[in-house]
Amino acid sequence: MKHCQLSGLCQAIGVVWSGEDKIITGLNTLDEATPSHVSFFNHEKHSAQLQKTQAAGVLIEARYAHLLPPHTAPLIADEPYLKLALASKLFRHTVTTKSQAPKIGVDCDIDPSVRFGCGVVIGDRVTILAGCYIGDDAVIGPDTMLYANVTLYHQTHIGARCIIHSGTVIGSDGYGFAQTKAGEHVKIYQNGNVIIENDVEIGANCAIDRGVFGATVIAQGSKLDNLVHIAHNCKVGAYALLTSQVGLAGSTTTGRNVVMGGQSGAAGHLHIGDFSTIAAKSGVTKSLKGYQTYAGFPAVEHRLWLKIQAKLSSLAKK
Repeated sequence: MKHCQLSGLCQAIGVVWSGEDKIITGLNTLDEATPSHVSFFNHEKHSAQLQKTQAAGVLIEARYAHLLPPHTAPLIADEPYLKLALASKLFRHTVTTKSQAPKIGVDCDIDPSVRFGCGVVIGDRVTILAGCYIGDDAVIGPDTMLYANVTLYHQTHIGARCIIHSGTVIGSDGYGFAQTKAGEHVKIYQNGNVIIENDVEIGANCAIDRGVFGATVIAQGSKLDNLVHIAHNCKVGAYALLTSQVGLAGSTTTGRNVVMGGQSGAAGHLHIGDFSTIAAKSGVTKSLKGYQTYAGFPAVEHRLWLKIQAKLSSLAKK
């Protein structure tokens, strides 16, 4: 695990700081940060989380610093989100070409062309076909099948009895950038991981991004069709069915047994309730209650959508 002194972090990214020096092991959200984490605050809607955070320090504008709890140091910055991007680089995973024999369970069938990083752990009766890459510290549970040319980035965790089809990439960087005042884009390094729980099947050519902090999660029993994209820090609930070309933007979550039709999608930081069905090509722009069917853009309750379509059709005939 990478770590640094709080004083060194502040010096590296150019922020004002004073107080007790501490060892910092990473970055995290306000509500999930521990006393060894640094967090950030850039919107008043998170004020309640700010006052309860356990973070060692928070990147924050001076005008909000008085809201911090006594144990949290204000790290004063005019652009906290930009400073977060700069800080994320300090904790990034070091990518190398080093390879090490993995720890392999019994009765596995692994093609000789498979390439491993360091610290890989593979359970019993795992099958991995030609051309796969398994990154550093990845874990694959028993009875899991990886078809040809699957890529697992570092620290990806795959559960038991999973099936992952060819061309899928799990653990690639989420799409995160901070913008300077000049309009330049600064990369936010994605230092979380991906957790695929037991009995999940993932189709061909899917992309599941790692978390910025924490994990992107595909919960037990979910089934993803081909060409599905799950962005950073999403949490797909148990037994979801996501069909071809579904896309979830960052930090969106779903309840259990959610069904999403082809080419439907959701904006970020939303929640789709249990047993919801999203019709094909629908666009979810706000959180939705469970146990209903939704359609259209923006997605609304299906019966309302049918009424709207009927009205539009009658207007077109006049």
